[in-house]
Amino acid sequence: MEASFCCNMLMRFLYIISLFHLMHSSPSRQLCHENERSALLQFKESFIINKSVSFYDPIANHRVESWTLEGEKSDCCSWGGVDCDEDTGHVIGLDLTNSCLYGSINSNSTLFRLVHLQSLNLAYNNFNYSQIPPEVGNLMKLTYLNLSSSMFSGQIPFEISKLSQLSSLDLCCNYDLPLGKYLLQFKESGLTSLVRNLTRIEYLDLSGVNIFSTVPNIFANLSTLKSLYLHDCGMHGEFPKGIFKLTNLLVLDMKYNEVLTGSWPYFQNWSSPLEDMTLAGTSFSGELPASMGNFGSLIALDMWNCNISGSIPFSIVLW
Repeated sequence: MEASFCCNMLMRFLYIISLFHLMHSSPSRQLCHENERSALLQFKESFIINKSVSFYDPIANHRVESWTLEGEKSDCCSWGGVDCDEDTGHVIGLDLTNSCLYGSINSNSTLFRLVHLQSLNLAYNNFNYSQIPPEVGNLMKLTYLNLSSSMFSGQIPFEISKLSQLSSLDLCCNYDLPLGKYLLQFKESGLTSLVRNLTRIEYLDLSGVNIFSTVPNIFANLSTLKSLYLHDCGMHGEFPKGIFKLTNLLVLDMKYNEVLTGSWPYFQNWSSPLEDMTLAGTSFSGELPASMGNFGSLIALDMWNCNISGSIPFSIVLW
């Protein structure tokens, strides 16, 4: 009986040991998928890697150079700028900021095969005046999209408004220095659709996009918005006062919209969370109300070259 008991215990012990070994010998994460690795390599090959077009950043300059099929580096989840889901191995993030990419992104780009992408950053490259392909709207899982300062031109595709999961969108500063002009345009209807559909947006930067429209009233419905940058967009008409009352808005930058008019609303019994507000170079006018003191969180206020009249309220002096 005693021998049988000992044998039983030994078998259990060996089972636990083998189970422990199996658990710890398994890979800690999934390797990347072959089709996504191929898509990344083809995306890389569609560009000239030209360090002369990049801002100085020694780390960024070497990101795509790590993309290779040689040896242990063949796992695309280990490549520079690539982030994979540890459980599935799918590529969910691509950060190629300032990576010396020179060329165009076409509608048939293999980039759009990466349908699991949640974050895409292509800022500070040179896409040679190409348009933003409408196929970007097929990356439905994106929560973060940054295409700023990358020499994109033409109309912003309506399809971007389909990216309803976005919490951050940055299309600013696609500027042609030799010509001295901004390159992207956005129709008023496109802007309205964008704002209507981006119900989770927290950060929105369209600075330097040629919009030439009024500021849609629907902006005042963006309850999750924390930062709004619309400077130098050719905005005109009356600025919606409801935007001042957004409960999470921390940064508002509307500068250099020269014919954008507006006046200060009264903020009785309400406190604004705004920390940074820039209205320089606009046609805001009128007196500053005493209730401006309710902007108790305000750190920076720039109203240079506005048509503000009257005296500065004592409540502001107390900031």
